[in-house]
Amino acid sequence: MDDLKKRALDYHQFPTPGKLSVDSSKPCATQDDLSLAYTPGVAEPVREIHADPANAYKYTNKGNLVAVITDGTAVLGLGDMGPLASKPVMEGKAVLFKRFAGIDVFDIEVNAKTPDEFIQTVVNIAPTFGGINLEDIAAPHCFYIENELKKRLDIPVFHDDQHGTAVIVAAALLNALELQGKTLARVKIVFLGAGAAGCSCAKLLKLMGATNITMVDRSGVLDSNRPDLHDNNRELAVVPSNNKVLADVMPDADVFIGVSAKNALDPALIKGMASNPIVFALANPDPEVLPSLAHAVRDDLIMATGRSDFPNQVNNALCFPYLFRGALDAKAKKITENMKIAAAKALSALAREPVPEEVLKAYQLSALSFGKDYIIPKPFDPRLMKYVSTAVAEAAE
Repeated sequence: MDDLKKRALDYHQFPTPGKLSVDSSKPCATQDDLSLAYTPGVAEPVREIHADPANAYKYTNKGNLVAVITDGTAVLGLGDMGPLASKPVMEGKAVLFKRFAGIDVFDIEVNAKTPDEFIQTVVNIAPTFGGINLEDIAAPHCFYIENELKKRLDIPVFHDDQHGTAVIVAAALLNALELQGKTLARVKIVFLGAGAAGCSCAKLLKLMGATNITMVDRSGVLDSNRPDLHDNNRELAVVPSNNKVLADVMPDADVFIGVSAKNALDPALIKGMASNPIVFALANPDPEVLPSLAHAVRDDLIMATGRSDFPNQVNNALCFPYLFRGALDAKAKKITENMKIAAAKALSALAREPVPEEVLKAYQLSALSFGKDYIIPKPFDPRLMKYVSTAVAEAAE
């Protein structure tokens, strides 16, 4: 880990601090160039945009510019690190937007005392951007912030920690269910973790046809008698019963989805799951249960984690660049549930296609095909742009 720390710090410091820079997309080498880039020439697009705000997409970078915005209250698995300490993560997100979808990003770290102050800050700067990607904002404030911004802005607003995770989980689960001979409408699903990601995943799966979902958090099963429920998880609560903790609801479960903490799932609980179970242990950097322990208990399961060193990585980079690419290309005013479902189904379909040689080379693999160890595409698959972005744009309203 000491070597990783040094390499990571050197990577961020040298040869230039940080991971982003701003480059001009137009020439500015002569007096004539300067007169067009700035005064007097720049007055012409100003007049055009003043006459018709839609012209901002024609004469500025608004249509290819996304704000990655945070208050730093839920940075990775580190917790409330504050806005300034979150900047390396926001810069990293910007790099992924650019690398995978050609989208430009300004990372913005907001020192806000209240959710309403944060919301007003975003509203005030929104004219600059074609979309808003909210990042690393703690629950339950993240739900309120996103909902209010969706009401007040006419550009897509997307909280990736919630919905990006949900899209990838849905895509991977569709394929895992097919391989295990099951359907979304008939399986028993147990979630461990009912925060931003867990609630969003469960809601999207319900929209796609899941009918039997039980949410469990650190206080136990979410049932309708719980006094601590809030607006975002109340609709996911089950009818009160004698099932109060995770161990009560795991027997005969077809699917376990963990978005909680390291080692939170006792491998012994996997023994009592239904035949051909599916276990998504997505806590980062350490999953709820290690694949080696899960496979030692059951040889008929399909396993996914959030890590790149195990098969079936649930990685948000498979979603957010292409979701925004499709939304921006369609000049969508919002990202709808249909757009998220379209993205999930496109990812699911792509994993069933033959894997091109360039993907195998990128991951130093000799072969890769749809199966228990490959239920979701790899992030460096060049086909993602076409498959996902096109599907999202076609689903846009």
